[in-house]
Amino acid sequence: MPLTIHDTLHREKRVFTPRDETRVTLYVCGPTVYDFAHIGNARPPVVFDVLVRLLRRTYGADKVIYARNVTDVDDKINQKAFKEGVPISEITARYEAAYLEDMGRLNVSPPDLAPHVTDHMDAIVAQIQAIIDHGCAYAAEGHVLFDVSSYETYGKLSGRNLDDMIAGARVEVAPYKKNPHDFVLWKPSKENEPSWPSPWGEGRPGWHIECSAMIEANLGLPIDIHGGGIDLVFPHHENEIAQGVCAHGHAHGADAHAEYSRYWMHNGFLTLDGEKMSKSLGNILLPHALLERLPGEVIRWALLSAHYRQPLDWNEALLEQSRKSLDRLYGALHRAAAIEAGPDWLPEDFLKAIEDDLNTPGAFAALFALSSEIERGMTAGDHEAVSAAKGKLLAAAAILGVLQNDPAAWLEGEVSDDLRVEVEALLEQRAAARAAKDWPEADRIRDRLNALNVVVMDGPTGATWRVKG
Repeated sequence: MPLTIHDTLHREKRVFTPRDETRVTLYVCGPTVYDFAHIGNARPPVVFDVLVRLLRRTYGADKVIYARNVTDVDDKINQKAFKEGVPISEITARYEAAYLEDMGRLNVSPPDLAPHVTDHMDAIVAQIQAIIDHGCAYAAEGHVLFDVSSYETYGKLSGRNLDDMIAGARVEVAPYKKNPHDFVLWKPSKENEPSWPSPWGEGRPGWHIECSAMIEANLGLPIDIHGGGIDLVFPHHENEIAQGVCAHGHAHGADAHAEYSRYWMHNGFLTLDGEKMSKSLGNILLPHALLERLPGEVIRWALLSAHYRQPLDWNEALLEQSRKSLDRLYGALHRAAAIEAGPDWLPEDFLKAIEDDLNTPGAFAALFALSSEIERGMTAGDHEAVSAAKGKLLAAAAILGVLQNDPAAWLEGEVSDDLRVEVEALLEQRAAARAAKDWPEADRIRDRLNALNVVVMDGPTGATWRVKG
């Protein structure tokens, strides 16, 4: 079954065919490291981690090159550094480390490349000069601006018409701009801001040119897949294409976009209890804080619970359901702990789902089907069937980045030895009471377990338990 992905540019699902099967390239816009990432920022790295895992399994780990950039030059970084009286490098190092720690706890695999803007100033300046040389940008008052009228298919990715954008512009137009939607490639730095030398004076790059230059410098053009959040389609990715294409003189032609990226993928928005997250509403939720009370896999499962292109509403019910789903799967693995897993084959129903534009809800359903196979096999004493289902479950889960913990440790959680001994004794007493149909005693034991904040999960081969999250 071939992998199909929804291409934002073509507005339809397309069979994925890399330009070179021995060098599959993927770029995803990464963090701007001025603060902790919020939960919406965590959706792209988790979603595209699933894609990378699938590509690596399909083509070989050494055949896939995944780049996720780090924006370490930005107004917000400058503001925080000025406020704290420290260099920007101190701010960016602090929050990049926090980001990587959070992503690691969400089981996000490290990218092969993590290009930083500050390491690519020469490449950025060279690309800007190339765009000027091809007649698609101009220098004015220490700035360099991209001339959107020079690129005839500007707006194709986002579906926006340039004439309509210009006619409907409600922005204050700088006097040095030829038209309102020309955007900055290079700008002068303000006093006390970091700056770099360029033919147009000391300054720093605009946001959009950073990714274009880093992609070309690290992956070459065209790349196979470019990913990011739906909020980046316009203007960021629209401007990226224009820059990357025009730097090579491909400003004209309906297929000029293909000279930059062959496929475009974008994940949907994340809301919090039905509302858009914003600092003004005070509803910014940080994975860094969530991870203090929840296992990373619960958060990861929740982020994958809806199809990546669909909106996802984040709430406590979603987290509780995600925990229960993982408990069910870990419960099956725990009951089959003594049976060795069979070959790590990916079952057909899982492949059908995950290769259909990363249909994670369908992939989750395949995991549950395999856990049911394990439970039935354990009940019937069919260890061969259990072994086969267990191997498939672990293989499929590895693509999704879940079930990476020891089942017993997962189900018990972080508990003291004294609590573990007490709970195990209570479960034995409960099993005896239920066998004797001594329901009052069983109820008493249940109440004691509830008082200990313990959740009991009954299965065909016995009970497992965990401390409530």
